[in-house]
Amino acid sequence: MQKVIADDLDALLGVLPPHIRQALLEQPDNSELIEVVLDLGRPPEARYPQREITLSPKEATDSDIKHVVSRIGSFSGDNRAGIERTLHRISAMRNREGRIVGLTCRVGRAVFGTVKIIQDLVESGKNVLLLGRPGIGKTTMLREVARVLADDFKKRVIVVDTSNEIAGDGDIPHPAIGHTRRMQVPTPTMQHAVMIEAVENHMPEVIIVDEIGTSLEAEAARTIAERGVQLVGTAHGNSLENLMMNPTLSDLIGGIQTVTLGDEEARRRHTQKSILERKAPPTFNIVVEIQERDRVTVHPDVGQAVDAVLHGRPQETEIRWLDKNGEVRKDKATASHALNKKEPIPKREEFRIYLFGLNRAKLEEAAREKGITLEITNELKGSNLLLTTKNYYRRKPQKIRDAEIAGIPIYAVKSNNIPQLRQCLDTIYGPHKDTPINSAIEEAEKAITQVREGKGPVELSPQNAYIRRLQHLLAERHSLASHSLGKEPGRRVQILKG
Repeated sequence: MQKVIADDLDALLGVLPPHIRQALLEQPDNSELIEVVLDLGRPPEARYPQREITLSPKEATDSDIKHVVSRIGSFSGDNRAGIERTLHRISAMRNREGRIVGLTCRVGRAVFGTVKIIQDLVESGKNVLLLGRPGIGKTTMLREVARVLADDFKKRVIVVDTSNEIAGDGDIPHPAIGHTRRMQVPTPTMQHAVMIEAVENHMPEVIIVDEIGTSLEAEAARTIAERGVQLVGTAHGNSLENLMMNPTLSDLIGGIQTVTLGDEEARRRHTQKSILERKAPPTFNIVVEIQERDRVTVHPDVGQAVDAVLHGRPQETEIRWLDKNGEVRKDKATASHALNKKEPIPKREEFRIYLFGLNRAKLEEAAREKGITLEITNELKGSNLLLTTKNYYRRKPQKIRDAEIAGIPIYAVKSNNIPQLRQCLDTIYGPHKDTPINSAIEEAEKAITQVREGKGPVELSPQNAYIRRLQHLLAERHSLASHSLGKEPGRRVQILKG
């Protein structure tokens, strides 16, 4: 099927003030219009994929904003409204008193033909999770998945529509979802309850849900999957690894837990004693990372993919894209990961870390012990990783919600103490051979070998208290004696026969 686009643009233009509407009608490329922005006291703007333009030198007034608000539906708890029987979305910004001082009027389009690239996956009956950055087309693809399953495969499909983004505003769903039934959600915090209600009351074969973002919604998704109902949804995050690092959403791919291995097992695996393992079977069988509108990366077996990342094995993925003729092309790709292995991990990117509720001094101390140079930024916008505590993460303050919406990976530690922060850094950066800890451990292992071969007591290089403790534990593991000599900063460990 060739792509066909329906945008009902006239309906959106009809709610805008006349001078703004006229300026838009004069533009040659409104078929690509993304959104119109009205901010009180600023000139109105129109945004296109490659450009932004000012629609009028005249600043937007309170009457301009009221003109739009009076012609659209009511705003829900997440400050979103729509235009009946269309897919357009109008989002409001409010001042402290609750008065609307800004509007983002986003063009909603039904694009028929986008599902072709993953149609065989949704036809399989397996649970499919779509990932990708904001605006890449996750909801557009989800909408057509609903239509294809309901119309072409005659399945009982229900859309759980939180902000009426999938099926449009008003009580009558947009034709883009075909014969799919739609359940509206009173407030965003009730999405999980409506998901369960859909299963219990309406006997669907498939449930479609957009933007799974809380632990309650993740639990509801698992409940739906356990009842044998196919689930197709989207979540915040750009990749499978984003989900693995997100303590709330990692449950969608089985959850991650720390496991302590015995000495022999750790040596056999060539890992540290404390490693990361998957907790349970994943809720979603397949994860699709939308790289571009016509290009995706598919993880066909999520359980195997997560295990491969955690155990440092090569991970096989499938790359799909549409060629010039609209035909689906496929290719295999292999990625290597080593989150639990001792070998050095190639850095794919430099992390720019934003801290929320974490003690910076303690984190920097833990990083110095491991020989890691941190790049900490004071702006969320310039970061590509957010660190916080689980307590803050559960409260979901605005900064954390902003990070989730932007697809920034979030790592939450239990508490603000040095051991927790060390483990956090190990998970993020991986244990590198060139860190002081690994160098000191290697030195201790060589000394242990020398002592066991009959050489007298061996003194190691001076180290801090934490590293000396690791060296003592290593000697004890090999049934050798050890003690510390000297004064700080030259205090060091001596290993000898017990």
